[in-house]
Amino acid sequence: MLGPDTAGTFAGYGVDFPVTLGGAGTPDPKLPLPALIAGLLREQAGALAVTTHLLAPDTPTGDCQRFGAELAAGDVGLLVLADGTNRSDERSPYSPDERAKPVDEQIRTALADVDTAALFALEPEPCAELGVAGRAALQVLPGVVEATGGTWRGELLYSATPFGVTYHVATWTRTA
Repeated sequence: MLGPDTAGTFAGYGVDFPVTLGGAGTPDPKLPLPALIAGLLREQAGALAVTTHLLAPDTPTGDCQRFGAELAAGDVGLLVLADGTNRSDERSPYSPDERAKPVDEQIRTALADVDTAALFALEPEPCAELGVAGRAALQVLPGVVEATGGTWRGELLYSATPFGVTYHVATWTRTA
């Protein structure tokens, strides 16, 4: 867990642009990308502070579900940063794999339709082989939905594969 006193910089990604999770700490040049993005979005949204939880790529599905339920117990907003595959085409940083496109489609559809069963069905080993390092973060979402109940609506805002890595952006909103 990284708290509000955490700070970092995008220098490792080519631009020395500092961000914080809410405090005024010394920028850590090795802060993980999800925490950097959370800090950047926090600043753009005008939020006072954020807390970031980073999950290991091999976190078991059941642990992800339990963590989602724990998060749902608090009065918080949730931002999940997770990638798709990095082996879908010739621009990919790794050799293309025919399994990549179906996995990306499964993630894309699950995010658009709030399909928690499809997210739970993502298997850790194939996801690791296909570069879906954010599989565990994606599997937190069903735990949140299950713990809060109600009706949810998904909206897929972006889904593309620039430079051979697939990225999906979606919002999930509880409607009832």
